[in-house]
Amino acid sequence: MGKNAYFCLNVKNDGVFVEVFPPKEDGMVVSIGELTSYLNARNLSLYDVKQLNDALNEREKISSVKVGLPSSINKVDEAMAVSIYPDKMQAVVRFYPPANEGNKLTAQDIIAGLTKEGIKKGILQEEILKFLQNPEYCTDYILAKGKTPVEGHNAEIKYYFNTDINLKPKRNEDGTVDYKELNTISRVNAGDKIAELIPEDPGEDGYNILGEAIKPHSVKTKRLEGGKNMTLSEDKKILYSAVTGHASLVSGKIFVSDVYEIPADVDNSTGNIDYNGSVTIKGNVKGGFKVVAIGDIVVEGVVEDATLISDGQIIVRHGIHGMNKGMLKAKSNIICRFIENATVVSGGYVDAEAILHSKVDAYGEVIVKGKKGFITGGVVRAGNLIEAQTIGSEMETLTQIEVGVDPIQKEKYIEVQKKIKEYDEQIGKLKPIVTTYSNKMKQGEALSKEQMTYIRKLALQLQSLQGEVVPLKQQAKELERLISNENAARVKVLKDIYPGVNISISDAKMTLKDQRTYSQFIRQEGEIKIVPL
Repeated sequence: MGKNAYFCLNVKNDGVFVEVFPPKEDGMVVSIGELTSYLNARNLSLYDVKQLNDALNEREKISSVKVGLPSSINKVDEAMAVSIYPDKMQAVVRFYPPANEGNKLTAQDIIAGLTKEGIKKGILQEEILKFLQNPEYCTDYILAKGKTPVEGHNAEIKYYFNTDINLKPKRNEDGTVDYKELNTISRVNAGDKIAELIPEDPGEDGYNILGEAIKPHSVKTKRLEGGKNMTLSEDKKILYSAVTGHASLVSGKIFVSDVYEIPADVDNSTGNIDYNGSVTIKGNVKGGFKVVAIGDIVVEGVVEDATLISDGQIIVRHGIHGMNKGMLKAKSNIICRFIENATVVSGGYVDAEAILHSKVDAYGEVIVKGKKGFITGGVVRAGNLIEAQTIGSEMETLTQIEVGVDPIQKEKYIEVQKKIKEYDEQIGKLKPIVTTYSNKMKQGEALSKEQMTYIRKLALQLQSLQGEVVPLKQQAKELERLISNENAARVKVLKDIYPGVNISISDAKMTLKDQRTYSQFIRQEGEIKIVPL
């Protein structure tokens, strides 16, 4: 193991000399700044800097350089120099040997020296003892360490039902939806555990060596709230369903609805339906009627020119004949065998076997598969993907297909990236300065009070900038994820697409003039390009 070089004063009849002992193996040499600071502090200025440099760079033998007159100094006590890191989390001490029967430091002396520098906590007694038992001079000893805070974690809620609004329905071998085995609705039984609260952990305070507390990052609390059709345990950590029905998560809030079952059609015999739960209709929904539900709506038959509005999902097993008046509107997914002359608005995805002369909007995807799998006429929009067997018709029916992310998200992303660049430029200017001064202190170079004040100010400023840029980078990452969806936004045609189809991907547009097969349409370099599947 290497041993650092060190120096020692020697008072002789003809003057005061500094003797420099070379390093052993891979030990470090003493810097000229450290040596001159030590000498100047003892009013020893009768030296030649070049001679000192030569002595410090000598690696084979002990060098001696005159630094003062015989009367300049008498005995020399063992000494220590304390450097505190800019973040106040560590103190590095370097020791210098006694000479001419000077006094050696005791543990009490060392602690007193640390206290004089304002160090109140984290003093490492075992490191002090290590030096006293086997002193090495001009060597860094970390004699005080702060304690970093222990970070806690946010409270979280574990759900025991499906909360994935993008979960796709199970399909038969021919691509049609298996309405008997739908897995998109979360059915629960009375007494089922539906959610559990994992409480937050606030963490543990830390401190720096000056005794100042360092708080961990704040954590977010959550709580479980019971509501209609739910019961909460006494410790308010577990939520149970009080009924057999459907569970759903809407805007972060749990809903459990018992199911209102209509055994036949919604018509004059039932009137309009407005239910604070889920609704199952065994028959059809006749023209002109309206069904509104807080939960899911399941229709076993056909929807005519009627209106269905759901805070959950809408499932229509035999489709909608809208007659240009019918509407399906759901905050989650819509699964409907066929959509004809209707308006459909989904906060999740739309899954159908055919879409004919309709206006369909989906936040996520529109998937049209199965035995027919065609989109003909109307306007179909989706955030990420529109996929169909066939789009348009041989009669060149005007059909509008649109995918892509809202351009407002792009503007936000550009603005956030601009702010991040400004922060990074400031950090890039400050970091080398703080690092340079920190390295000087580690090497034992003494700094003036003005320099220490300056570097502490810069270190605090750097720490503040680094903290402020973190949430901006997180926001940019989320926006980038949304925008990457735009880059990934596409239209997939599994069989044929005909002339008369207009395709828009974000701000790029294309009108198809020739029939294409087995193609997908993507946006590259501001244009729509056709690539094979």
